Amino acid sequence: MTHFDVFNGDADGLCALQQLRLAAPRSTVLVTGVKRDIALLQRVPAGPGDSVTALDISLDVNRAALTALLARGVTVEYFDHHHPGDVPVHAGLAAHIDCAPDVCTGILVDRHLGGAQRVWAVVAAFGDNLVGPARRLAASLGLDEERQAVLRELGENLAYNAYGDIEADLIVHPAELFGIMRGHADPFRFAGSAAVLRRIDESRRADLESARTSAPALRSPGVAMYILPDAAWSRRVRGAFGNELALAHPARAHAVLTPDGQQGYTVSVRAPIARPMGADALCREFATGGGREAAAGINHLPADRLGTFRRRFERTFP
Repeated sequence: MTHFDVFNGDADGLCALQQLRLAAPRSTVLVTGVKRDIALLQRVPAGPGDSVTALDISLDVNRAALTALLARGVTVEYFDHHHPGDVPVHAGLAAHIDCAPDVCTGILVDRHLGGAQRVWAVVAAFGDNLVGPARRLAASLGLDEERQAVLRELGENLAYNAYGDIEADLIVHPAELFGIMRGHADPFRFAGSAAVLRRIDESRRADLESARTSAPALRSPGVAMYILPDAAWSRRVRGAFGNELALAHPARAHAVLTPDGQQGYTVSVRAPIARPMGADALCREFATGGGREAAAGINHLPADRLGTFRRRFERTFP
């Protein structure tokens, strides 16, 4: 029998899986990719008696593949905080799904494990820009500001690394990064000793400096929209820049767009931190959109629909 760990390659997916495998070590086959690559269950060649853990990937997007796995006699445990649609009822499925705006998959796993690996849930929450929930979890562990800052930087770097439209955009593939993480039960030692994290951090800081020179294509009291150039650095920094803008202007919604090479754009949306809702509903109005209440995106926004997106963005966040 084979077990497959299927996870989003960002900080939340990585840290959720880290918690589970520290609590219950086992030999697994990893299935992951860039952050936007969430239709992952269709890649799982599992058969009767095999098992799957799915982490931080939309059930709604993976519904057909999930149904097929269950029909083949595969057992699936599912942790996620994105819009799921109707959750199948099946004896082979254990679903842990919560779409509340102050929850990430790492927090769901933390609940499941009763806080056994909570320090990694703090990293996950910081990586998903859930600063308040991250600080509350950190306070429960007695972590001071200095140690919280280390975990926050780690989460932001892990999150940044997953952005890019293709694997060539990434600093390191998430499966390789998890292989390095897996050897570090202590995130503080990981943050201080992993050479790959220094590479990621240097790239993130340089990319953010480039993004900060960009003028908004739209700015009002309620929203701001940035269209970055067609470059690997802009695709990598799209999420980190959106998070930075959201924290700097908590009453404003933000959208960061990059050309996608298909006569359109890839879009990252951040709802106002002061009112963290509406991003998912907005993005799901478009064919390849999805996400969660506070942060969502569109994989391919055709260029001729940019005006429609802009109008809907302004109406959603007046």
